Amino acid sequence: MKRVQFQSRYLPYLLLLPQFVIISIFFYWPAAQAITSSFYIEDPFGFGSTFVGLSNYTDVLLSAEYRKIALFTLVFCILVTFLVLSLGLLLALKADAVIRGQSAYKTLLIVVYAIAPPVAGLIGMMFFDQHIGPFVKFVALFGWDMKVGLNYFDTAFAMIVVAVWNQIPYNFIVFLSGLQGIPVSVREAAAIDCKSGTRRFWTVILPLLTPTAFFLLVINMTYSLFDTFGVIDVISKDKPADNPITLVYKVYLDGFRGNDLGSSSAQSVILMLVVLVLTMIQFRFIERRVHYG
Repeated sequence: MKRVQFQSRYLPYLLLLPQFVIISIFFYWPAAQAITSSFYIEDPFGFGSTFVGLSNYTDVLLSAEYRKIALFTLVFCILVTFLVLSLGLLLALKADAVIRGQSAYKTLLIVVYAIAPPVAGLIGMMFFDQHIGPFVKFVALFGWDMKVGLNYFDTAFAMIVVAVWNQIPYNFIVFLSGLQGIPVSVREAAAIDCKSGTRRFWTVILPLLTPTAFFLLVINMTYSLFDTFGVIDVISKDKPADNPITLVYKVYLDGFRGNDLGSSSAQSVILMLVVLVLTMIQFRFIERRVHYG
């Protein structure tokens, strides 16, 4: 294989310097500040701090409320990741099979991706509004008195639906690109060997899509943990009941509303470690089943 040759041995490092500076300013430095703050009880106005060691971590991990939020976050991430992957793949398979009107069909599915999570949450609240929400009126026909913002289960259901709806187009785009990258000769050979479309999907199409699926698995786990903040904030903000929230939103509540900077920092460090462990597990065990050839 050919290797890129530079006239100066320092030129590659110089080219990487801008990216390294950006990462240092916006990731490494805030992460170091969070780790440092997690060992202190700090005055929210900056008048002083007291070293408490691991007290913030023990208080967080022993809190029944934190464990409840962590359980909901786990369920929320699993459901959102599974639904966006499966529905995105299903829509991509259907779009790939469309012969007439492909552009219009794909555009209708992709356009939702242009909506930011807070806007998606606002649109979702309109759909789940108790007075004008069409979805609330529809489920009322089956005896479901939905009260988003007041009932824990109803609010969680609305959060999952809106989060999935907002992320499906991204998975659809990536899966469709992966499907169109499969050679036509491979598909024709598979069609000759096996008449069952379902069997062809499981034995030929899906194995060839595993690199794409693995990439989306990592992306969707990150999305469900962090990028759904805007959706959760719009749906649960200023509501009177004890609504479900995720771990990243609790970091915001304790740090910016409760002014408990030490506990908020400890929670952010715990969340960072959780994401690190999940990523390592994904690359260590799940990637083994990925076929790049």
